[in-house]
Amino acid sequence: MARFKKNIRKDVPTINTGSMSDIIFMFLFFFMVITNIRETTLFVKYTPPKATDIQKLEKKSMSCSIYIGQPVKTAVYGTEPRIQLNDQLAEVADVQEFILKERAARPENVRQLLNTILKVDKNVKMGIISDIKLELRKANALRITYATFREAKKAEN
Repeated sequence: MARFKKNIRKDVPTINTGSMSDIIFMFLFFFMVITNIRETTLFVKYTPPKATDIQKLEKKSMSCSIYIGQPVKTAVYGTEPRIQLNDQLAEVADVQEFILKERAARPENVRQLLNTILKVDKNVKMGIISDIKLELRKANALRITYATFREAKKAEN
């Protein structure tokens, strides 16, 4: 009688990698959609003050930001509050030129709608803010917005 030998060897099936590129591109598009690209690198510490009555800004594309706060690198720039315009630290006298450059970069029909957002640290004294507002008046930038956080409402019993 002949012996029949069974092939007992069981192989694990291979994983189909045909759709792997589709999955990778789906993840790529997902992260591209949900990620905010930071336009400026902050060189100052910025903790906005809390407020109870705030409004959301409608068109952020029609605005330019001025950051005011203590420098991140205190060993290099000191501990006094500094002004940041785009990606560089500046002085109060540079604010007027900054606004004029921002206006020139916009289309002519919307230049007067430019809104200046002051993103000021909550510990900054009002003197530097007053100086900046004076420079903004000289540049005829009269639309000023202050960036804040919404204060959490306390639950009433």
